[in-house]
Order: sequence, then structure tokens, then C-alpha cells
Amino acid sequence: MCAERAESVKRILPAIASIAIFGFLSLPLPAMAQDQDYPSRAVRIIVGFTPGGAPDVTARVLAQSLQELWKQPVVVENRPGAGSAIAAQYVANAAPDGYTLMSITNAHAVAPAINPRLAYDALKDFSPVTMTSSAPKWILVSPSLGVKTLKELIARAKEKPNALNYPSSGGGSFMHFSSAMFNDAVGIEAQHIPFKGPSEALTETIAGRVQYAISPIGASAGLVRDGQLIALAVTGTKRLPDFPDVPTVAEAGFPGIEQTTWTAILAPARTPAAIVAKLNGAIGGVLKQPDIGKKWAAFGIDPVPTTPQELEKILAQEIADFTKAARRANISVQ
Repeated sequence: MCAERAESVKRILPAIASIAIFGFLSLPLPAMAQDQDYPSRAVRIIVGFTPGGAPDVTARVLAQSLQELWKQPVVVENRPGAGSAIAAQYVANAAPDGYTLMSITNAHAVAPAINPRLAYDALKDFSPVTMTSSAPKWILVSPSLGVKTLKELIARAKEKPNALNYPSSGGGSFMHFSSAMFNDAVGIEAQHIPFKGPSEALTETIAGRVQYAISPIGASAGLVRDGQLIALAVTGTKRLPDFPDVPTVAEAGFPGIEQTTWTAILAPARTPAAIVAKLNGAIGGVLKQPDIGKKWAAFGIDPVPTTPQELEKILAQEIADFTKAARRANISVQ
């Protein structure tokens, strides 16, 4: 009986070995091998806004440099709508292979603060790669308002609460949050007037139909340079090289109030750590190139590479801050 069992085992072993070998060969290549080949085809960077804004401009600068580095196409694809939530949902559902990325702004952190019913989790459904840029904003008024300093604007607002209006690119937009958080910090009350986009909001400020606006530098530098708007103060820690006469908010008499507009790159959750590391290193290398800093300096934009872990902490903190601000100012999805 033992001899029969031994003979049976001898007959079965080759079959088991064949099955094991076939099964091994049918498995996907080891992750390490795939990661080493990355990228072996086109990479897409999804932008949740129309062309021309900070996430689009920074993405295109990166795309050009990464394409030269990798010898593979790097394409920027605009999918605007819902404050970048449409693009975010698309990227969250994309394959976690490093070939679909997203260029985000602070709007990515605003979305969960005003809409608890998002179809994705702004933190858990993404793998942070790196921050790419950071820039201050500034407080703008029309020359017709007759205000020359930030102290004068705030004094006027306190003298007649809710008599002044401020615009935004839509209720619950980052522009809306910027002004609401500024108002709260300096202790003034003003009326929010939403518009369809930042261009319309700035046009109404020029016309004097709204009294002040908080805007990214790049979107309004030409208007300030042409004298159509007056910049009262910069929300960063230093003056702008191209506008040295515009003080910081701290220099204008209100220390501790800083606001920045930043951009960053995300990948879908569960993207292999090796690919995230390769992306982080490549993008960080591009951002450290001297010509990048020179191109962006005119708008007060600083290249800011970070580790994935640092970006994750920044996102978590921003979401928490915007959530608190939304509750205080009663801001919700429109």
C-alpha cells in the first residue's frame, strides 16, 4: 500500500509543478519591474479648471520638462467644473499606475469643507506626490473708492458694517473663502457678491460695483500695473519683486494674517510607492531648475517641492481650516 502511494505521489508531483509554473507565469509582472520601467507610455496631468490658471500653468511647465526628461509624452488635460471636483472624481477612479495625475490648488481642500456628499474622499482616495508652487494673494480696490491703505479700507468697513461688498468666482469658491477668512481675521462684516468667474469678479471691482477683492497675483497683476486696480497689501511674508511699493499685510498693520495659493500633484490612491517616489524626485528636480524660479518670480510664485508626507499633512490641515471657516461663515455648496 505504501509503495502504491509513493508511486501515486511521483505521478502527481510533475502535474503540480506544471500548474505552479503556469500560474506563476500568468501573474502580472512584479511591481518592482513595472516601477523600474515607469514611465513607458504617455502620462496625463488632469486639471480641474480651464486653461490659464495656476494649476494649468504649473502643470504645463512641468509637462514640458518631464517630457524632455522621460522621452515620453506628458499631456495636460483640462476637465473643469464643480470647483475641480469633476476632475478629482475622475482621477480618484483612474488606475493607480502613475499614468493619470492631477494638478490641484487649495480648491481641492475647499471641496470637502462645503460638500459632505462628494463622491470621493479628498485625502484617502489620492496618493500625495508633491507640492509644486506657492504664491501670496493681495487685497485690491478700485481707484474710485478713494482708499489708499489697508487700514483705511478696514476702518471704513468697521464704520458701516455690511456697507461694503466683496466678489468671488462663485459661492463656496476659494476666492469666497479667502475673503471670508480675511474678514474674520480683521473683524469686519461685508456682503458677499458671487460671480461666474474671477474675471467677472475683477471687472466688477474695477467698475466699483464691489468695493474690494482678494485675488491671486497672476490673475490681476496687469490690472494693477495699468492702474485699473490698487493693491493695498500682499498676503505673503515678503513684498513682490515687481511691485516693491505694495506692503505685506503685516507691514500694513495686521500681523499674523497670511494666505497663499498653492498647487500640487496627486496620483490615485494605491499608486505604488516606488512610482510616487520617482514622480516626487523628477518633479522636485524640475522645480529646482533656476529658470523655473525666474519665470514665476514676477508673479510672486515660488517653486515649492515637498515630500509626499509633507503634502499629506498640508492637505489635512487645509481641509480642517476650511471646514471651520465654512461653519463660521455659513458657507455651503451652492
